[in-house]
Amino acid sequence: ALTTGADFVAAADALLAVFRASGVAPGEVRGNLGADPISQHARTGAGADPAAAAALAARAHAEFPGLQAIVVDGQPYHEAGGSEGQELGAATAAGVAYLRALTEAGLDVDTALSLVEFRFAATAEQFPTIAKLRAARRLWARVAQASGAAPTAGAQRQHALTSWAMTTRRDPWVNMLRTTVASFAAGVGGADAVTVRAFDAAIGRSDPFSRRIARNTQALLLEESHLAQVIDPAGGSWFVEQLTDDLARTGWAFFQEIERRGGIVAVLDSGWLAEQLAEVRAKRDRDIADRTDPITGVSEFPNLTEAPVVREPAPEVPVSAAGLPRVRYAQAYESLRDRSDALLAATGARPSVFLATLGPLAQYTARAGFTANLFAAGGIAAVEAGGTEVDEGAIEQILERWTAAGRPATVVLTSSEKIYAALAAPTAAALRAAGARRILLAGQKAHGADLDGYVYTGCDALAVLHATYETAAESPEGAK
Repeated sequence: ALTTGADFVAAADALLAVFRASGVAPGEVRGNLGADPISQHARTGAGADPAAAAALAARAHAEFPGLQAIVVDGQPYHEAGGSEGQELGAATAAGVAYLRALTEAGLDVDTALSLVEFRFAATAEQFPTIAKLRAARRLWARVAQASGAAPTAGAQRQHALTSWAMTTRRDPWVNMLRTTVASFAAGVGGADAVTVRAFDAAIGRSDPFSRRIARNTQALLLEESHLAQVIDPAGGSWFVEQLTDDLARTGWAFFQEIERRGGIVAVLDSGWLAEQLAEVRAKRDRDIADRTDPITGVSEFPNLTEAPVVREPAPEVPVSAAGLPRVRYAQAYESLRDRSDALLAATGARPSVFLATLGPLAQYTARAGFTANLFAAGGIAAVEAGGTEVDEGAIEQILERWTAAGRPATVVLTSSEKIYAALAAPTAAALRAAGARRILLAGQKAHGADLDGYVYTGCDALAVLHATYETAAESPEGAK
């Protein structure tokens, strides 16, 4: 199976030459030549020529009747932030565009359908992945039926690839868990072929170990978990059946809207599809920013001391400003971690915040842990004051320890509501008078304190982190 980009004709001819020289009977050759100019157009804004792909498919089919030639790739729409329904609708529209081109090239509908393979992204959201693949087959069968094909001709061949968008560069070992769940979902969803991306796919060129783990994930699920032994194992589950039906209806409605606007190439050229995908991406970005949608090892449970995994650079997937963006979910947090690493290399220290932990350990530990985790997600170290008195003496202790920590520009008051009621206001006032530039509170009630903001479950963590970097950059010399 080739992934060829703009050079699909030259790549296909090179592979066909290998087939001719192999001695294998032409009727026994299997595979896919990977012609997909529509996906190339989606990524770069140029290169949409379904007719050229159809001509290649007709030529190859005449010589190698068992060889597929065209791919319909849903990944560009997924990687631009689209929903499962949008990926289904856009892929179906692209498939219809190729079907039209193939029949215009002289092939009958049944033959044209047999020359097309669909590729979809499989994510760690297992039930949406299962339902998406099941719904995709339903949509394509409906297209085949409406096109007058034989009842068996509309069987969709599916190749699922674990999502690139869900991979992380930080704590990349967690990607092994993500790809395991994704490949399991793809198998249960009925994909004909599954490719597991290596855990270091977002970092660079995968090494032999990571490639072996990716292959073994597939082998274990296939040979030991026996995912291929049962046809549609999720069939009959009310939840999966309902989700499949919902996605099929959503995907079909999106496909119809694309067709109403002139087809997949037209909505790519007009920018309408990019706008629709951007709306969904913006909602996901908000969920990631406030950690409603957590990313383990990145936005949740980050490890500031982890040694980065280093790989040789890998060839970039061609994208341009004229095409759809290619976005990983974790990259907003990872850019802050990169900024922290750069500061560490330049100054010998990471940016830091000071946790003004008021009272004994039992009073502040839960909120202190939450706060430290939030700031670590952006590469910012949390310096904890430790236990203090529960009366006015705590204020002097906090000031002394803040000074000993280098007077970080941002201070977070951290304790229980009971202690906040007594100490939040005077502690914040003393810190402000001593030069603290930004004072936050772990919680959502000010208790009369002069504050610049709050950190709490559901707050916009990315906004808090960016503001912390800005405050540090504005601080006078000596503030961290």
